[in-house]
Amino acid sequence: MIHTICVCGAGTMGSGIAQVAAMGGYRTLLYDVNTDMLQKGRSAIERSLSMLAEKSRIRPEDQQAILERLFFVNNISDCLADLIIEAIVEQPAIKLDLFHQLAAINSPLTILASNTSSLSITALAEKIPHPERVAGMHFFNPAPLMKLVEVVSTKYTNKATIQTVTGLVQQLGKTPVLCKDAPGFIVNHVARPYYLEAMKLVEEEGADFETIDVLLEASGFKMGPFRLMDLIGNDVNYAVSCSVYEAMGRPDRLKPSPLQEQKVQKGELGRKTGKGWYPPAPSHKEELP
Repeated sequence: MIHTICVCGAGTMGSGIAQVAAMGGYRTLLYDVNTDMLQKGRSAIERSLSMLAEKSRIRPEDQQAILERLFFVNNISDCLADLIIEAIVEQPAIKLDLFHQLAAINSPLTILASNTSSLSITALAEKIPHPERVAGMHFFNPAPLMKLVEVVSTKYTNKATIQTVTGLVQQLGKTPVLCKDAPGFIVNHVARPYYLEAMKLVEEEGADFETIDVLLEASGFKMGPFRLMDLIGNDVNYAVSCSVYEAMGRPDRLKPSPLQEQKVQKGELGRKTGKGWYPPAPSHKEELP
């Protein structure tokens, strides 16, 4: 039975997941070692809830109740929960170090879940005590709006863990999709050509990025690949491309784009830095990353 959820990492994804958990009725801890990031996460959640209240999607009393279920902590010793979701930087060594610290202070029955979008859950699980309680919970950006959650199992994950995680996702009002651990899972594997082929067209001067976005949006996509990369963050999107490319044996068709690599090196990450493929602009309707 899940009573308390801890989300580690107060960035865009972590704060969004924490909001979803608190809105789902769970006592929720949001942890980040960086107090500035923690405050930004708190502010982002408060703004989001205020907007929902203004649009009458939640009642003012519900808004207050949600906030009362949220606790913001910067000491890992406070990260005691029935289920912990990490949403930190996409570096295996850092994730493993966090999980080892969490495993040392929590029950062996505490479920440890990763929100990674492309790293191997198996590679994480096999190095963590009681790997049967390790799974993937891949939310999509922005977590409060997007319905899909990929629930990722490994050869170690037991049925009880998957059943608990799947039930929780449904309780949160999301749609769980079960998948086995594989490069990019389902969505990010399928989506690679959407981004990579679009950038290849720009590299070959077949079309400019704005034209590609206009054409794909006109054909039915809610958001073109370049607008979508700006929403996700070019750093995150590029890291996923690199991860899938390496895991699949470096096939040419999945080679990361040097154009996006340059964006990352320049710090032009998209909306979160104010500049990416596009300059700052009014928000667009969200789509799957």
